[in-house]
Amino acid sequence: MVDTKLSTKNKPNVVTAQDVANLAGVSRSVVSRTFTENGSLSEATKQKVLKAAEQLGYQVNFLAQGLNRRRSQLIGVVVAHINDPFRSHLLEALLKEIQARGYQAMVTEVRPGDELDETMRRFTQYRVSGVIVTSGQPPEALVKECLQYSIPIVGINREIDLPKVDVVCSDNNAGAKLAADQLIAVGCRSIGWLNYKHSTWSGLDREKGFQSSLKGWLENKDYEYIEIQSERNGYEGGFLAAEQLIASGQRLDGIFCATALMACGFLDGMRKNGLDSPKDFHIIGFDNTPLTAQYSYRLTTIEHDVVETAKRALWCLESRARHEDMEQRVELIPVKLITRNTSPIHTQDS
Repeated sequence: MVDTKLSTKNKPNVVTAQDVANLAGVSRSVVSRTFTENGSLSEATKQKVLKAAEQLGYQVNFLAQGLNRRRSQLIGVVVAHINDPFRSHLLEALLKEIQARGYQAMVTEVRPGDELDETMRRFTQYRVSGVIVTSGQPPEALVKECLQYSIPIVGINREIDLPKVDVVCSDNNAGAKLAADQLIAVGCRSIGWLNYKHSTWSGLDREKGFQSSLKGWLENKDYEYIEIQSERNGYEGGFLAAEQLIASGQRLDGIFCATALMACGFLDGMRKNGLDSPKDFHIIGFDNTPLTAQYSYRLTTIEHDVVETAKRALWCLESRARHEDMEQRVELIPVKLITRNTSPIHTQDS
């Protein structure tokens, strides 16, 4: 008969802070201070503890450490539609920045029908050091609960009308103006805007900025504005929108899309019907994801710097942790126009 119970000699040895203290010849509190950011020790003592920890293979239990002081080294991250190229690009940047600052990420994907408040409550149970929300509107009651535990929250690319919750987003108005100026500069007269029917806040903000930037030109009867709302989002939405435009008999010579993925879908949909960019029309997307630079697309797009977004989000969390009573801050990330094949830099007369 085989004994399925693990014997003690097969169990991995767990090295404790006391083991490190014994080997280094210091107290346990000295070990604790060595591995905390604000620990006050002489360099000689610190090196002695670090050498003993390395020799024993000691790993700091950040979760237990956090429970002791009611905070952990975890950063909660709420994401949705992780297969979207921009969202995965942003998540990658967030994970790198979180790790670079000495934290660990606790990522939860919120799917349609999932309750964001359940996710937020789980974060408070783990005593996370901060929460980054990239999808959904955090419930006010749970925001207050997080603040009671001194857990700062930051939202990315969304409007959050809650005090003490900071927001980091791309400068949508500036990006929309860059797109409008480019389409006008290359001689477009019939100009379209493409967005998902049930758009995100960012998409609506870009639409508002685009319309505002074109207002003066549209007062001239030589210019036309065409708004296309797709029943689907992402690539499929863009593809269907192209077929919808072709079926309507309308023609346009320039279009700005709420996202780069939608722009890629629209471009392929137009190609299916024998039209291509920039020969037949100019097209600009938003979010300079790796997909947009591929040869088959070479999409002109507005770049949203995800690395700077991640840095600013973590800065908001850490500064909010030090000064909890500050008013809400809205951090705008600068954008720039990346010109490629679908709308190269030239004017109609060049």
